[in-house]
Amino acid sequence: MNVGIVGCGVISRNYAEHAGAFDSFELVACADVVRESAVALGEAHALAVLSIDELLADPAIHVVLNLTPSGAHGAVTRAALEAGKHVYTEKPVARDVAEGLELLALADAAGLRIGCAPDIFLGSAYQAARALIDEGAIGEPLGVSAAMLVGGPNAWHPNPEQFFSDGAGPLLDMGPYYLTATVALLGPVRRVAGFTSVRAPEREIMAGPRAGERFAVTTPTHASAAMELDGGVTVSYVASFEATARYICDFEIHGTERSLLLPDPNAFGGELKIRHSRGEWEEIPYVAGGATETRGIGLQDMVDAIAEGREHRASGRLGLHVIDAARSILRAADEGRTVALETTVAKPEPLPARLVEIQP
Repeated sequence: MNVGIVGCGVISRNYAEHAGAFDSFELVACADVVRESAVALGEAHALAVLSIDELLADPAIHVVLNLTPSGAHGAVTRAALEAGKHVYTEKPVARDVAEGLELLALADAAGLRIGCAPDIFLGSAYQAARALIDEGAIGEPLGVSAAMLVGGPNAWHPNPEQFFSDGAGPLLDMGPYYLTATVALLGPVRRVAGFTSVRAPEREIMAGPRAGERFAVTTPTHASAAMELDGGVTVSYVASFEATARYICDFEIHGTERSLLLPDPNAFGGELKIRHSRGEWEEIPYVAGGATETRGIGLQDMVDAIAEGREHRASGRLGLHVIDAARSILRAADEGRTVALETTVAKPEPLPARLVEIQP
């Protein structure tokens, strides 16, 4: 299938640079409201440079890869669906549950698909972890301890305001990596509680041509959440843009017999370790997936699923459930109570065993 990118910012380069690893789709065009951004991406990767309207109207483009700022995801996805195209979008799939449900209903009515990042749970490290959990290597799962603490995108992004406004912040920007991995490994979230804060009402842009400018922070920049999954597994999760000059990405699953230490859910690969009783951590070797261990693996799975008539794994419904969890944490913090989620979703099917190999 032919794919057109809408939104030619920082993350588009990652998708474009690695698209050649996948044989189910081909990037053919790009568009952006800032034409210069589209021209730069198009020239770098031999893509046709179109206006957004031209890209949506082009019958030769079957899938829109929505890489716009988070606040625009819903509108761009809606326009693509109305143009008769499948959509794979960066997270979040929508600003809130209501918008997400509308988009999914629109796609279903038109016989179209919505896929949603992150897709790192389809990488070999997390698929190996899924196999270990499913075969009982840690006993019965009991709980998850996870933390993501960084200084914030204003340190590296040239236009970081989008990350500090409603619809983003650490819970809706970075949180989906941890929440998606949790649901993919252990199942959906049932209810949540949370606490949030904003340490500084303003931030300074520290990179790019606007360095030195200041902007207002309008969403919580630090959050601590407790979650209960279906089946009773509990999750403790901290997400923060307040940890200056650090990048902390802890993710550990505790079972009745052993604990499993997972690599950064915002990156493919990494060490997978298991600990027996009070012993040392033991690394679990697994066979890496090669060139397809990159952004685009979820898009490829969606395109393959369309051809095969099955559900795709990095689905809009999974993305919606993750947004429901993040929004519910924010609501729980605002209202000082436990909040039950509106949505649920089945765990995505693991990849075929022939694609996942844990070394003896």
